[in-house]
Amino acid sequence: MSDAALHPGAMAVRAPVDYNMAVVRKFTIAAMFWGVVAFLVGVYLAAELSWPALNLGYSFTNFGRLRPVHTSAAIFAFGGSALFGTSFYVVQRTCRARLWGGEALADFVFWGYQFFIVMAALSYVMGFSQSQEYAEPEWHLDVFLTLVWVAYAAIFLGTLLKREESHIYVANWFYLAFILTIAVLHIVNNMAVPVSIYMAKSYSVYSGVQNALIQWWYGHNAVGFFLTAGFLGMMYYFIPKQANRPVYSYRLSVVHFWALSFTYIWAGPHHLHYTALPDWAQTLGMVFSVMLWMPSWGGMINGLMTLSGAWDKLRTDPALRFSVTAVGFYGMSTFEGPMMSIRDVNALSHYTDWTIGHVHSGALGWVAFISFGAIYYMVPLLWNRSGLYSTKLVAWHYWIATLGIVFYITAMWVAGIMQGLMWRAYDQFGFLQYSFVESVSAMHPYYVIRMLGGVMFLTGALIMVFNLVMTVRSPSTDTKAARDDGAALPAGLAVAGE
Repeated sequence: MSDAALHPGAMAVRAPVDYNMAVVRKFTIAAMFWGVVAFLVGVYLAAELSWPALNLGYSFTNFGRLRPVHTSAAIFAFGGSALFGTSFYVVQRTCRARLWGGEALADFVFWGYQFFIVMAALSYVMGFSQSQEYAEPEWHLDVFLTLVWVAYAAIFLGTLLKREESHIYVANWFYLAFILTIAVLHIVNNMAVPVSIYMAKSYSVYSGVQNALIQWWYGHNAVGFFLTAGFLGMMYYFIPKQANRPVYSYRLSVVHFWALSFTYIWAGPHHLHYTALPDWAQTLGMVFSVMLWMPSWGGMINGLMTLSGAWDKLRTDPALRFSVTAVGFYGMSTFEGPMMSIRDVNALSHYTDWTIGHVHSGALGWVAFISFGAIYYMVPLLWNRSGLYSTKLVAWHYWIATLGIVFYITAMWVAGIMQGLMWRAYDQFGFLQYSFVESVSAMHPYYVIRMLGGVMFLTGALIMVFNLVMTVRSPSTDTKAARDDGAALPAGLAVAGE
């Protein structure tokens, strides 16, 4: 489906644009590589929790040092590379303009970002960390990442400014919100004073409760704008393209954007219930978290209803199944999160594996699945191939990965609720009924199930890598569709149901 087909007023014939697809191909390869690394490390960490002897007695193999390697590889390496690649892909086509700044600046963003990822991972296993969730890199890496991010923002904004289309398609709105908000979050949260210009160690300029509040303002909005807004940009472009349908409601997408952007930024304090944070601030975070139900589900409905009249494609296009299932997981995660932010529910769920299950339902079901769908769509076009090597392998990947997610999150739900109940259980004398060690022992079967779920998800990713490698190695078909993906114009202004 051409971008112009999503807008009935667009010109039918357009001169082809010489897009910069080299950097998109690089980020696509990087996304799959880091995805496998992240899932592999995650499986090993799950095995460490099940069998602690796998820590091996070395500092660089223990859970505490490998855990940020896993989270950073999954979020920033895999997810970040997918966002960089798809945003460069989408902005060029919807603006009908080559990336601003030339190939050299785009290559700097790619290689600079990959260098940051590698150096951050090495610093974690060596024991250098700020010990802040999703913000572990020390100050020198933070400064370097800021330079890379500024270059990324300049390319994206420059491309928008030189666009040949008057309209800025809504996917670019979400990508832009992700880019600008993450820049602000990164700079403010990482304000620190280095011990020495020659040393990696630094200390945050914030302290106490203020430090905790700033950290979770950053931490939750890393989820909100990195893992949500950016990937919603992916949803708003690739689902209409895969389904060959216009976005269900363009008005709803605009309302979804502004409501989500305003509401999400206030939700961080719900991570600090029952702490020294003032009650009013905790309540504020809870209220805005509950309010997030509405814009989040508005986006989910918009994504699912885009398939109106095209539901039959789910039988023949397993890649589309990834994208649609991702939207379903997005809806589930954005229901579960606000529910867990309610103070009475949080009293049971906080510090338990229920939170781990919630995070992974979003990370695996939403972030990874929407990325898989986008990559399956892009790869044949990026390498001028007529289609994927095997749609059967895509179907195998889908079912294995889906079952893996189900095993993972259900095990963590059961384990988390069991933990919460055991920790608050009292005997007839008013003493705690279970010791902490007893609660850990009770978790063991569920930790094993979680690991098996991770193995299944990793297996699916390896199937995908094989399928994509074989696709790239297949004979080239130098067609206009492959080169240009059709004439580019904002998808989705033709709105069904309005």
